[in-house]
Amino acid sequence: MITDRLYLHAERQAEKTFVVYGTTEISYGDMALLVSEFAEKLHARGVAPGSHVALLCGNRPEFLVAWFAINELGAVAVPLNVSLVGEGLRYTLSQSAASVLLVDPELYAEKRDTIDALETPIPKIMIEPGMLELPSTQRSRWKQAGEVDPLMASAILYTSGTTGLPKGVVLPHRAYDAAGIDMAEALGVTADDRIMVFLPLFHANPQMYAVMSALQAGATLILIPQFSASRFFEDARLYKATGFTFVGTVLSILVKRHAGAQHEHGLKWCVGGGAPERVWRDVQSRFGVRVHELYGMTETGGWVTMNTNEATRIGSVGPPRNGVKISIRSETGQPLTVREKGEITAQAAQEGIFFSKYWNNPEATSAVLKDGWLYTGDRGWLDEDGYLYFDGRVKELIRRGGEMIAPTEIEQQLLKHEGVKDCAVVGVPDDIMGEEVKVFVVTDREIDPQALKSFLTDRIPAYMIPRFFSFVEGIPKTETQKIKRHDLHSLTSHTIDTISNA
Repeated sequence: MITDRLYLHAERQAEKTFVVYGTTEISYGDMALLVSEFAEKLHARGVAPGSHVALLCGNRPEFLVAWFAINELGAVAVPLNVSLVGEGLRYTLSQSAASVLLVDPELYAEKRDTIDALETPIPKIMIEPGMLELPSTQRSRWKQAGEVDPLMASAILYTSGTTGLPKGVVLPHRAYDAAGIDMAEALGVTADDRIMVFLPLFHANPQMYAVMSALQAGATLILIPQFSASRFFEDARLYKATGFTFVGTVLSILVKRHAGAQHEHGLKWCVGGGAPERVWRDVQSRFGVRVHELYGMTETGGWVTMNTNEATRIGSVGPPRNGVKISIRSETGQPLTVREKGEITAQAAQEGIFFSKYWNNPEATSAVLKDGWLYTGDRGWLDEDGYLYFDGRVKELIRRGGEMIAPTEIEQQLLKHEGVKDCAVVGVPDDIMGEEVKVFVVTDREIDPQALKSFLTDRIPAYMIPRFFSFVEGIPKTETQKIKRHDLHSLTSHTIDTISNA
């Protein structure tokens, strides 16, 4: 189980710093004591093996104390997106069948009306700063009697909901244990590493890539409340960070924010997904930080392919993770050959590496788990050496005049325009073409849509050139910087038809 590694390091290197948060430092030994103390309190409040415990807390040491304590009891952690409000929060709390809510007092004050109005009231335990006060007397490990089955649920993580209501991804203990082992090996993480964590801890990325690899190697975690491009390298120097995890546009933002070289820091590596090839090269050449681009999703236990120290191909998302097979499938489910594009499917050699099911949603589960394979809903292709290349979401593909268009291909090229700060591409119905291409553009200047079309002419095929342009103030995204495409159509902005206006 997750906490086994924590207590192992508490025995072997009790004084080693495990968590840094501002001026607060918590050793492995002290974290183990805090977890045991809080686990006993949760047990006294009725938390037992199999209980679902919701956790609403930001990037603070208290999150980790609570998360570890839940797992120590054999209960199931349900970390919640701290930005959830109203119906989204109500739905997640109700759908997860949480029997108790651990909540930061400030977040509770913000969301009290929703939490207190639940149809079935949920008991609340406040996450107070006092949780970090060490017990007055030494105590041994608090652990639920009996061994925990590695296939038992450890957590339910709710997907970001880019295509509708979020689904609760049930992850077994084995998924977390394997993530720690595999990620530490792939990155070469050692006890000397200091991993900067600014992505929200309720997400699989920092849990799988940072926390579990740190536990595996006995490394140190540096908790940052939230990502700040302006303070990024200052924080890295201050805390002597050696690595960090990223998602979405983090690297692109850093490259734009910090012109020129940045080598006055100790960062050696970063790991995550969604870095365009140009940005990847910039980060490595200008910042001296090795990029470990990977591909995965919460359902795959974090990732299925990854560029490692031994095997890297810029532009790809890497070769398969140990014990994982990748197959590219056609629309009818038939395996495709090298360089043929189709849906990415994955299979783990051992049960429990991937998710077991969507909580209380058998229809959604059966839609993605078929004959031992996980159908990701993402599109890609494999090269001759088995490296995977990501090509967008299957369901996001635009079907224009018989041609299949991946929005990401257009977005990546349009973002190279100096006046385009952000963009998102969708398909809109068309009586003749089936669908036409529409792009939402964020800019800080006046740009003629025809100029953007001209810019794209030499970069993408003619059938991909957008017809419709809308200029907006921002692109709706999830906490992990995924575009919420189903929200784009509700943006209030004037749409320019470049054909009728030509």
